[in-house]
Amino acid sequence: MNGTGSEPDRRGRKARRTRDTLAQSAFDLVLERGLRSVTVEEIAQAADVDRRTFSRYFPNKEAAVLDAVRGDGDRINRALRERPPAEPPLTAYRRAVLDWLDDTEARPWHLRPRIFDLLVMAEEEPTLYAAYHHIRVDAQEESVAILAERLGVDPRRDLRPAVAVAAGAGALLAAQAAWVRGGRPAALPEFVVHAFDALSADLLESRQDGPAPHSTTQGSTP
Repeated sequence: MNGTGSEPDRRGRKARRTRDTLAQSAFDLVLERGLRSVTVEEIAQAADVDRRTFSRYFPNKEAAVLDAVRGDGDRINRALRERPPAEPPLTAYRRAVLDWLDDTEARPWHLRPRIFDLLVMAEEEPTLYAAYHHIRVDAQEESVAILAERLGVDPRRDLRPAVAVAAGAGALLAAQAAWVRGGRPAALPEFVVHAFDALSADLLESRQDGPAPHSTTQGSTP
């Protein structure tokens, strides 16, 4: 029985290693030379496999290079599932994002080498940005399902889960955009807190006495 069970495990580990090697090769080559200067054949060659093997794991080079960040949506969603049931949906999403940023074992973007450079490139390359958008949409759909389950509602009829995720993911996207344009790789948590603070305060309140002052993240809490 042990021998029968070990063979699928071995194949699974080998497939995972192949995928990881291809993704790392794509990541290194694209960041070194630029997306348009790297071909799928060169990525496969760097990983010591053929083009057909590459195609078993990735549809294109954009998907391969972005494999480095695909798992981050899954990490946020795992944190979302673990939030206390009594938390309001948007609060739960915000705190799940902050839990991910604080998880040194998972190594969020600002703690991983060159992820900042990758996301800067994604802002500049239309095909890479489009591929990254699909990754975000997949993660957000799962977030909606998680919040719908927490609320005990059908997300096709009750819009609250989708609205909460759209708002929270929008805040995260705004924070990411400010981060990559700000040139401070370590500052992502600061931008995230600032974005969610704006969402939960300035944008939901009517101010009659002129524009709101610039807020700061000093002293902010999740």
